[in-house]
Order: sequence, then C-alpha cells, then structure tokens
Amino acid sequence: MLSKSRTTLSSYLNNHVRVSHTIPELHLHIKPISSFRVVWRKDPKLDQAIEHEKPYKLCARVVKEVLNEPGQKIPLRYLEKRRERLRLRTMATTFIAQNPGLFEVYYDRIKPKTEKVQFIKVGDKLREFLDEEKRIYAENEGLIVAKLCKLLMIAKNKVVSAEKLVDVKREFGFPNDFMVKLVPKYPEYFRIVGGSGQGKSFLELVDWNPEFAKSVIERRAEEESSLTGIRVRPNFDYKLPQGCVLKKEMREWVRDWMELEYISPYEDVLKLDQSSPEMEKRTVGVFHELLSLSLLKRMHVPILGKFCDEYGFSNAFPNVFTRHSGLFYVSQKGGIKTAVLREAYKDDQLIDRDPLLQIKDKFVELLEEGWQESAEQMQLQREEVKEMAERAEKRRCSCKGTRLRRRIEPLAGINKEEFAKSAKHEVESATKDDLFEQK
Repeated sequence: MLSKSRTTLSSYLNNHVRVSHTIPELHLHIKPISSFRVVWRKDPKLDQAIEHEKPYKLCARVVKEVLNEPGQKIPLRYLEKRRERLRLRTMATTFIAQNPGLFEVYYDRIKPKTEKVQFIKVGDKLREFLDEEKRIYAENEGLIVAKLCKLLMIAKNKVVSAEKLVDVKREFGFPNDFMVKLVPKYPEYFRIVGGSGQGKSFLELVDWNPEFAKSVIERRAEEESSLTGIRVRPNFDYKLPQGCVLKKEMREWVRDWMELEYISPYEDVLKLDQSSPEMEKRTVGVFHELLSLSLLKRMHVPILGKFCDEYGFSNAFPNVFTRHSGLFYVSQKGGIKTAVLREAYKDDQLIDRDPLLQIKDKFVELLEEGWQESAEQMQLQREEVKEMAERAEKRRCSCKGTRLRRRIEPLAGINKEEFAKSAKHEVESATKDDLFEQK
C-alpha cells in the first residue's frame, strides 16, 4: 500500500527494490516491452476534471455553428433541426433562454414575401468576447508560432498535413484562421507545399530554431540546475496515483527504464530499433511534449492517432499510456479515451496553465454571468407565481366568509339551540360549495 496520495517513483522503488544511481552510460539489459501488462485503474479526480468541461464545450459548439453561418445569424428552427448533431439535450429555445449572454433573438424573413420567423444572432456580450479573443491571440502570437514550429520539428520529415493541423487547432490553442493569416506572416519558419490541384497540402518547416528544440523536460532540468548549481539530468516526473501498486517485475523494468538516458523528442532517432526500450523512452517523450503543448494537457487518443505517420507511432501506441501510469492517465469519460498528463493536475484542477487559456476563462466568465442572470429571472418568476397564488387564496377565503355570513345572519332571531344546529348546517353547506368550486 502507498502511504501518500501521490508517491514519487523513486521513493516507491526505494521501498521495494534496490535502485542503482550510477550515471546511465551503462548498457542496461531490459526485457521486451510487450511482455508487460498494466491493469487500468480509474482516477475519479481526473475524470471529474474532464466532466467539468461539458457545459462549456456544448456552448462553444453552438457558438461555432452560428459564427460559421453567413452573416453570423440563423433561423431558430434551423438550429432546432441540428440538435442531434450539436448534442443539444434541450429545445433550442430553452438553450437560448438558459444562456442569455450569447445571442439576441429577433424576427426576420428567410425569403422575401414570407412570414417573419425567429432568428438568432451574435449578442453584444458575445461580440465583446470575440474582440477580446483576437487581442489575446495577438498578444500570444509568438507562443503560437513556437508551438507550430515544435509540432513540425518533432515530425520525421519536418512536414505535417495542413488538414491534420487544422483538425487539432483547438487542442493547441491556434486561431481558426492560422493557416491563412498566421503562417504567411512567417516565411522564415513555414512553407505550404502541395495543394492547388496537386492533392493534399502540407506545412513544412523552413528553418530550425535551436531555442524551440528544447522539450519541457529539458527546460525543467536546466531551471533546476540553475537554481541548485548542480547538474540535473533531464527525466520524467514519475508519480504513481493513490492505490496503484506495480508488480515486482514491472517495478524493476520501470526502474531500469528510468535509468536510461532521456531522449529528446526533437532528436533524430531513425537509427533506433523500433522495439527497443530506448525507442519507448523517446515515444513517451513525444507524447509528454505533445500533451505539454496542448491547452488542457490532455488529448483524445484517436486524435493523437492521426499523427502516427508523422511522429512514428506504432498501431499499439495507446498501450504506452497505461504502461506508464505514473506519467499518464487514460480517461474513458464520454465514451472516448483521453490521455491526460498527470503532472499538470492537482486532484481535478489544472495547475500547469497555458497563457492561451485566458480565452477559455473569458468565455466561462461570459457563460456564468448569463447563467446567473437566467437563475435570477427564474427566481423572480417563481416569486411572482407564489404571490399570485397567495392573492388568489386570500380572495377565495374572503368570498367564502362573505357567503357564510349571508347564510347565518337570518338565523339571528331564533333560540340558541336552533341557531347552533342551523349554523353548523350552513357551514357544512358552504364548505361543500367551496370544494365544488375548486373542482
């Protein structure tokens, strides 16, 4: 059993096996990777981190749908027809009402001489957010260029399909129009090849920038060396989750594997044996770097699989994530596997935050303001209904009392016994009349 919620691999291994701390210039004999299997273990906190994103992703999908329409407006009934594709669980009108900060509803004609129908268009608050988004992209243009260069530098031939890069623009925080506006601004780094009737187009790296060729692992080691004055070897921050216990054979394999020299994802590894532990170390380094470059430090496994050719992943690459459970976690929330970088999270909170996440933060702020406004409106409506019900009850009771007085007043001249008997009869009759009226 592990005594702490997150235990470093070094302390874990020290408690179970004797670890050699010699400089890893030794030729370690490590068993084949394929002979080991690690049981997947659920991590509720990292699953919760993914669950948090669902409402925001849904709103982002609907906003994207409207922005892609001509004039950035759409008939409400057209949006209703696309509910299944957008995965909207409520009626489109309900969604608009629940998110008042996104769109404005107005009436217009779809075609001339037709009846006016409800349309929605970008609201003022959403327009302000879109302007703020442009400003944040402009401020972080250097970071975006560096990310794009890094993705090309990791690739075998320093070339990646333009279509694939567009597909992952949201994962890495690229603007929607980066291929059209950003890439042409930096001819010293990028060149588009192919296209224009020649088939698919590709983005090619023009110049190698040594500053971009440093991984997160290498930069971290440099920073630690600078602070301590002692040379720190680049290596992974291997942390096992609570309750995760590796079998002895697997512990020994990981220990020896961690002792291997770190291989940068930017190094040329064509001479490495594809089934060797050294190649495994490089592959893990590539995944670590890709997830580190992503906005949320996590990506869907099928999306990573699109880059098998460019980055030299084998068809069995998903096994890397479960085999190295001290580095990665594979969530299965939403019916799709998502690779998560463990070191970037503390419980269910992302602690390694990308500067481009300011855009998401602004969007979340806009949504939450709208949700608060919607909740306040609902509360006012409930209070109004309650007041109307109370007034109706008072009127009903007042009418009942008036009818009862009218029935009892004529009995005032008779004796007490007859009055009590007759009054009781009149009260029962009035009560029956009241029940009949309620029905």
